Amino acid sequence: MQVFHLKRKGITNKVRPKAYEGVFPGYSLESKAYRVLNKYTNVIEESLDLAFDETPPPKSKPLVDDDVIEQEAIDLVPLPSEQNITGTKWVYRNKLDEDGKVVSNKARLVAQGYNQQEGIDYDETFALVARLESIRILLAYACAKSLKLYQMDVKSDFLNGVINEEHENDLVIVQIYVDDIVFGSTNESLSIEFSKLMHAEFEMSMIGELKLFLGLQIKHLEDGTFINQRKYIHDMLKKFGMENSKPMATNIKLTLEREGDSSNSTKYRGMIGSLLYLTASRPDIMYSVCLCARFQENPKVSHVEAVKRIFRYLKGTMHLGLWYPKFTGVDIMCFADSDHGGSLIDRKSTSGVCAFVGVCLTPWFSKKQTSVALSTTEAKYVAMGRACAQVLWMKQTFIDYGIISSEIPISCDNKSAIDLSKNQILHSRT
Repeated sequence: MQVFHLKRKGITNKVRPKAYEGVFPGYSLESKAYRVLNKYTNVIEESLDLAFDETPPPKSKPLVDDDVIEQEAIDLVPLPSEQNITGTKWVYRNKLDEDGKVVSNKARLVAQGYNQQEGIDYDETFALVARLESIRILLAYACAKSLKLYQMDVKSDFLNGVINEEHENDLVIVQIYVDDIVFGSTNESLSIEFSKLMHAEFEMSMIGELKLFLGLQIKHLEDGTFINQRKYIHDMLKKFGMENSKPMATNIKLTLEREGDSSNSTKYRGMIGSLLYLTASRPDIMYSVCLCARFQENPKVSHVEAVKRIFRYLKGTMHLGLWYPKFTGVDIMCFADSDHGGSLIDRKSTSGVCAFVGVCLTPWFSKKQTSVALSTTEAKYVAMGRACAQVLWMKQTFIDYGIISSEIPISCDNKSAIDLSKNQILHSRT
């Protein structure tokens, strides 16, 4: 709906307009005010001084989605018998940069998938996304080879074209996460050629050099790349009312409480979900967050207090992140470790695995083991097995980069577990 935003303050010239034209997207969630998109500044503002233009629009022909027709992504077919129709909903959001400024306004038509049941309405789902580990590996590889990475935004998610381009001596690397594309090349001219090719083949917009991707703030410096989520932490603290909390250190030991006071499980899961996404650049909180995530079914007050301790710790460490120096090589080194019976509930152990590309920390995780280890050797051996699976995935990933690794070392601080992994006969005993 078209609206006019009345400017009651700051008018010093009679020639200047007293109102600005805008668009009314909805109501404010934090105050009793309207939200209006200023067409001149391209910024959403909140105000009570609005005048609505209720003049009915002129009659015209039905709207036609030219983009969909051009790409021939949708075919209208009759409804199959005994099938339900899934509703749709328009989702509007503003895409912001690392400084919080509006870059673009996006509108998406999404299906209400929560009305469907697996096995009845669908059999499997698929989304074209890249693992966050692969994004970090790409950043580490770019630092090692001094590549410049770029980012493109897809206007429409229907990518059904075919691109046939080959280059013999150079490499073009592309990572796709739904409608965001990161790419780079060993030859700068190929990056420019790829962006022109994608813009001609699909509806895409060139954002420029990679600076903000999936909440990761990426700063390219002369001697390396720094990755953190400072803006995400600030928004997360504000969302859960912890922006004015005092910083503190954290040391968590939790157990299952049956007699304690229960807490709001929905809010607790939201806090855990936000923290889990933050671990994309903060391995220092991985163990604590995963420990708190074990109590999402029936969280108690003590569990919420432990999560708030993590928030307060993040309040004082918003500047921390990952540092990827340049020209450090692409050799892979993996480390595996585990405690023994660390869980106070079922005495299961927790495995911890991390890997480096050169000196750049790329993948890491902390996971509770599925069975009770009878000894420290067995717990460490299970952790080494998880590390081996991670290394095999990284080895396959580097084949796409043209790098073939014959042997990748896995380090562990338990000699018995190392000897057990080398002895194929004793595998059946653990």
